[in-house]
Formats: sequence, structure tokens, C-alpha cells
Amino acid sequence: MYLRKTACLLLIIASASSWADTSEPALETIIVTANRTADSGATLGQAWSALSAEDVAAVDLQHSNQLFNRVSGAWVSRGNGQESLISLRSPVLTGAGACGAFFTAEDGINLRAPGFCNVNQLFDANLLQASGVEVVKGPSNATYGSNAVNGVINVLTKSAEQTQDSFGLQLGSRDFGRARIAASNGGVALNANATTYGGYQAESGYDQQKANLRFDGEVDDWQLTGVVSASNLNQETAGYIQDGKGAYRNSAARKVNRNPEAYRDARSLRAHLRFERELGDRTVSITPYLRSNEMEFLQHYLPWKSREMNEHDSLGLQAHLRGVSAWGEYITGIEFDSTDGRLKEDQAESFSPNQPAGIHYDYQVDATNVALFGQIEVALAEDLLLQAGLRSERTDYDYTTREAAGSACAPEASACRFYRPEDRSDDFSNLSSNLALVWTRGSHNLYVRTAQGFRAPQATELYRLQAGQQVADIDSEEATSLDIGWRFSNERVSTDISFYGIGKDEVIFLDRNRQSVSGASTRHRGIDIDLSWSIDDTLSASLNASFADHTYDSDIQILGSRDSIKGNDIDTAPRHFGSARIKKSITLSDRPASLELEAAWVDEYFIDPNNQHTYPGHELINARAEWLISEKVCSTLTVTNLLDTGYAERADYGFGNYRYFVGEPRSAVLGLYFAL
Repeated sequence: MYLRKTACLLLIIASASSWADTSEPALETIIVTANRTADSGATLGQAWSALSAEDVAAVDLQHSNQLFNRVSGAWVSRGNGQESLISLRSPVLTGAGACGAFFTAEDGINLRAPGFCNVNQLFDANLLQASGVEVVKGPSNATYGSNAVNGVINVLTKSAEQTQDSFGLQLGSRDFGRARIAASNGGVALNANATTYGGYQAESGYDQQKANLRFDGEVDDWQLTGVVSASNLNQETAGYIQDGKGAYRNSAARKVNRNPEAYRDARSLRAHLRFERELGDRTVSITPYLRSNEMEFLQHYLPWKSREMNEHDSLGLQAHLRGVSAWGEYITGIEFDSTDGRLKEDQAESFSPNQPAGIHYDYQVDATNVALFGQIEVALAEDLLLQAGLRSERTDYDYTTREAAGSACAPEASACRFYRPEDRSDDFSNLSSNLALVWTRGSHNLYVRTAQGFRAPQATELYRLQAGQQVADIDSEEATSLDIGWRFSNERVSTDISFYGIGKDEVIFLDRNRQSVSGASTRHRGIDIDLSWSIDDTLSASLNASFADHTYDSDIQILGSRDSIKGNDIDTAPRHFGSARIKKSITLSDRPASLELEAAWVDEYFIDPNNQHTYPGHELINARAEWLISEKVCSTLTVTNLLDTGYAERADYGFGNYRYFVGEPRSAVLGLYFAL
């Protein structure tokens, strides 16, 4: 606690001492995500964070949460292996459609199809070799639609120009090993890696491979960018430990895997080809794409341990036009996505008459998503911009069950868990909008913004029904936000502070009868702080911190609650979390080297909707070092959980037990990289 408060205070004082120094212009940051084109982040009237290729390389991540520790307002909770849950100006969300609150993308195209999200979908992206990762916080601009309720995470692929030919090897604790290669030839770039890990808990290792192949070139007047991305994961999965309150502190208990039979196998393939050309003062881009996802895993977190197999294949098109008119800059477009999705759930052994062996669900959903949008920027004065956008989107589902509709149990079952709806079609039409005023004076940038976002129900929320529910009559979730932000940057100091309030309505949830319903309301208020300070030519410090209040705002009784929970804190929503870093450049044997020390923390949070059980939070110290041994050889060392703290990556309370995804003890990874 003392370490965290001291780091915050020092950085704030240091930053304040330099705010008046505006003699040197700030370096311009370019962000692609906001308007699907490379724009100056300095004049964007929205909260965002951009991690460069250098930032990504410095983290040298083994899991995505290590990277998002550097983004205020974002907490990616690490599950076992490569699993994760996202929090972005929100609690850590779980359940069938939790992932639908976040638009996760590669080069602006969804990692998974609208309506077919998976909470672990970040592991499909090649974060390790990205040219950048951009995070837009809160309901996004009109250029993004369904699922951009809490924000957008966009992973950018590397072009040949950004790719340095190299080969790398890493070895680390608990049989961690990874090889990576980067190669370019002309306009073609390959970035690929393969990882193996033995795991900390018993029988919890994984093997994973990822690759991006990208081409950039010209044909006549068209600029072409083609990308093919693939990933494969074969994982043995360890479940929660459930040995009483605080079991994560027990070194013997936290190594136990009570679900040695659990596994997750997933593969993904994505490809797109972007055609772009200038037409006078306008630029047109046309991007056809395809995606294919397949996943099979054991639902070890359920006592009856059913198996799920899901897959979907998509074809899509994005067509955008941007330009400048007499009244300002604009971008408009139409987007189309057609998906064929399938899901099957079965159970090997009978658990009870209400959870029988056999097939629980087996269905197909054909989905189309069509959207039309426009976004404008108008200069009201020399230093005052108006930014506004509007989007209309429609999602259609055509559902067909491959098993007999009705209960999946025998007639004598008293309360069958699984119910298969009749064949049906559903559609959802939604509007989103945004309006911002941006004032820029020198190195200062102030904005005020309001926006409305939405997410259509996910297919699993509509068609994987329980407890005799025959139809899920649910609406799209909606969010309304208000942001006030201030940015400042000069050669020494960068500051980004944003205040926000978000109200969500028609929130979809499982009620006490395990039925999928909408109509809940939640409220989210907070402040995100990002500070960085170049103390001198060899020493720098940075801080990102988030302070928030996430509460239930309607009189509802959700699954796991006893009475009305209106006014309660939402579970798995710490009041504050963040990280602070200090980095020193040194000379070792006349060669450049660097050392970084990172402190990360998560505050106490409730782990049940009744607010009767808590996790006390934790603080971790990580260290990283890099040494350029020669012009062509570089070595790195990453040590996580330096003090060997016993902690939980995530905790909850269910089925009458404290349940913990245990945090790993001290780990070290050594790497060698060779320029080719």
C-alpha cells in the first residue's frame, strides 16, 4: 500500500512541476482505431490508450494481462493457461454474453463474428508481435457498432517496413519455451511464434502457435494490404481451487488441479484484403474478409462437466469513404457480415435426472449483420472542434435446432436444466451516436463527450436456454456515457486524465430461475489516470491508475442473489487498480542495456452480488531487463511476481464455496534474439 501511494504521489508532483513547460511541441501520437483511419490522437475527443510496437516488445508478454496492465481502466483477468476475462471501464464480466460488451479486433475487423463472441477471444490475436495495440474506452464512435459498449481493443499487424528480420528463443520457469521468427521480403512480412508451457498447477500446460502473414503493395492506383492470421491452442486446463477462504495463500493447495480431465482446444483463421485509393479529395477503401473459428472445451466449472463444441465461419465486407468538404472532415461507410455458426453441448456421464448424459444442445444459427454509419469533424473555431457520428445497425438470426425441441431430460425429471427452443428467427435494430467538443490550446487538450452504444444479444443468450424457458424475449443492451477529459504533453511529461459516467439499461442476465432476461440497469462512474515522466535522458517513470464505482441500479434478483441487490457493488469490480513503472537505461560492457521495475495492484472487491464475501486484493512486483550484447544479439530477462506473493488472479463465490484462479509464484523467462 505504501509503495503504491508513494509512486502515485511522486509522479503527480513531478508531472505538476513540468506542466508549465510548453516551449517544445509534443510528439504527435497517431491512433487508427477511433475512426478506422490514421488520425492524430491529440485532437480525438474520447478516452484512449495506444501501446506502440516498442511498448509491446518491452513487455515480452506470456499472457495478455501483462500488456493491459499498462492501460488505465483495463484489467484483463488471467484464467488458467491462455484464458482471460476482460474488464474495460466495467467489472470483470462473466457468463454467456459477457464478451459481447467489448469489440476486440485485428486491423479493425472483429476477431469473432457479432453474436458469436467467446470470453477468451483475445488469445486468438498475435499480441506478442503486434505493431501496436489501441484501446478506446467507453461506447465507441459510430465507426464501430454492436459489442463496442465498453470500448474497442484493436490489435495492429506489422507491415514489412515495420518488421525487422530476426529469430528469438526463450526459456523459463515450469518448462516455458518459445520460439519466434520475423522475416520480410519486399512488401511481404511474416511474424510467427510457437509456445509451450508445463503449467504451475498439475496437468495445466499448453501449446500454442500464432502467425501473421501480411502483404503491402500497389496495383494501378490502388494501395493493397492483405493479411492472413492463424492461431492454434491445445491446453490442459486447471479449474478453481476450493479449499476454503484464502486457499490461494497455501502453497500446497494452489498447486492442486481438481479438474485434471479439463481441456480447451481452439483454432482460428482470418484473412482480409484492403483496397484503398484516392479520388480527388476523398479516399475510398474496400475490405472483403473471412474468418473461421473452432473451439472445444470441458465446462469444468460446472459440477456435471459437460463439453461444448462451437464453431463459426464468416464472410464480410467493409466499404468506407472519407474526405474533406466545405464544412469539415468526414468518414462514412457500410459494413456487412454473414456468419454460419454452430454449437453442440453434451455430457459423458449422468449427473442427475436434471443433468443427464447425452446431447443437451445441438443447433445452427445463420446470422447477418448490416450497418450504415457516418462520422464528421467540424472546426467551430481555430481551436475548437465538433465531432459527431451516427450508426444504424441490424442483426438477424435464423436458428435451427438439430435435436428435438423441448426438455433435454426424461419426463420424470423434476427441474431439467436444459431446454431447446423451437426453430425461430430474431432480429435486432439499433442506433448508436456520439457528440464531442474538443478544445486544443498549445500542449493542452480538453474534451467533453456523450455517446450511446449497444450490443445485440449473443446467440447463446437466445438459444441455449435453461430451466424450462421456451423463448428468450430479450432486448439489446444500451449504454449512455458522459466523458470529460484533459491531455497534456511536452518533451518531458505526458498526462491523460478522464472522468466518466456510464449508465447501462436493458442489461441481460440470468435471473434466480436461471432464465435469460433483460431489463437490469447498472451505473459506472470513475476516473482514469495516465502519467509519464522523462526524468532525464536515462531515467523515466510512468503510472496508470483507475478509480471507479460499479453498482447495480435496478430492483432485480440475479442468479446467486438472495434479495434485491439494487445499490450493491457489482461483484469482481475493485474500486481501484493500476500499475507504476520506473525504467533506467545503463551501459553494460560498453553496450546499451535497460532495467525496469513494475508495481501492479488490485484493490479489494466483492465476489458475490449480495456483497457478503470479498477478496482482499493484492500487490505484485515485476522486473524486466534488456541488454544489447552486440549489434545482432539481444538478451532479455523477465521476472514476474518477484516477491513470490500468494494471490488470486480472480476470485468468486459460487455453489457455497470460495473459488480462486490462483496466481502463479515467482517466474523467470530468459530470451535471446538474433538479427538476421
